[in-house]
Amino acid sequence: MSKYDKFFNSDKTLEESISPEEAVAAIAVVTAAADSSLEEVDADLLTDILWGLEVYEEYSDDELLEILDNVIAIAEEDGIGALFNTAKDSLTDDLLLDAYAAGVSVLVDEDELRIPRGKTTLLKKLQEALGIDDEEAKEVIDEVIAAFEEVEDEDFVEDEDETGLEEDSNPNLYESPSGNFIVPIPVDAQQGGRIQAQEGLVNFSDDFGTLLRIDYFPISSKQTEEIDSVGQEEYLRSLLLNKYVPQTIVANLPDAQIKYTEYLEDILEGAYFVFVDMPEGSTITKTGNNGNATKLNAYRGLLAFVYGNFLYVVSGQRSFFNGEKPDSLEEEAEGIKLNLLNFVHTIEFT
Repeated sequence: MSKYDKFFNSDKTLEESISPEEAVAAIAVVTAAADSSLEEVDADLLTDILWGLEVYEEYSDDELLEILDNVIAIAEEDGIGALFNTAKDSLTDDLLLDAYAAGVSVLVDEDELRIPRGKTTLLKKLQEALGIDDEEAKEVIDEVIAAFEEVEDEDFVEDEDETGLEEDSNPNLYESPSGNFIVPIPVDAQQGGRIQAQEGLVNFSDDFGTLLRIDYFPISSKQTEEIDSVGQEEYLRSLLLNKYVPQTIVANLPDAQIKYTEYLEDILEGAYFVFVDMPEGSTITKTGNNGNATKLNAYRGLLAFVYGNFLYVVSGQRSFFNGEKPDSLEEEAEGIKLNLLNFVHTIEFT
């Protein structure tokens, strides 16, 4: 029996139907929950992922978020299997492939612009459950990845909406579209430097293994209450260990493991550091004698903190080239932590 049978082969349904648009969102929710848990499904993140689908082009972010909140609440009440069955029955013929595209979008590795190896079985099960043939499925996957590439492939473009670099601004600085920070660009175009940006995220990388990423989220009143209730250390710890790392790293790299954590009480009025071992998890690949490309091994460091009205997760990568051996975990963790802190100190929060 497949571990996905309880989602895709359940005999349960909802007592009430849902709209076709809700059904598309429901497929995304089911897909996101299938390899983790419903508790880890982030409606805000799914809103960012799904807003580009044609079915939602007339919807505001708030309207799409409301739909996602509703279907998540249904799944919590009646179960994911019941939600999937009702969503499948509620889909119109013209939205079936959109629903599959929603599921594909949830599984795309936004750094590598592909479906991670560990997600291919889930995607195949979703395809079969929706009754989509292989040719149509491939077309949808190609279209979804092409859409991600169109958004992500922004090598130092001067587009204020996408990168925060205005025509008259300093070309060596990146300014957040939300206006909450400015940071010197830490990569060089001459070395393959790239800036990939979207609302809530900027990613700096180059051909030499550099990866520095800033995720930022406005803090809601509900989050403020939670921080006050559990304390900042526990809130940041839970954010990284129970949400960010599982969804952003482990979901794409099942072998990744957290090796070290530390609360830095005197840094940024309290910051939480996590050190992750990522076998074959680098953004850099190498080609073997057989011509096959594989990713290098890497360590990833993450630093979560609150500044002003925003929550930040700043991350950096250390890749291992040409058989390079790592130092002890303690030394590697300390090194990547210091590099992250040095980078954070270059950020001007506004």
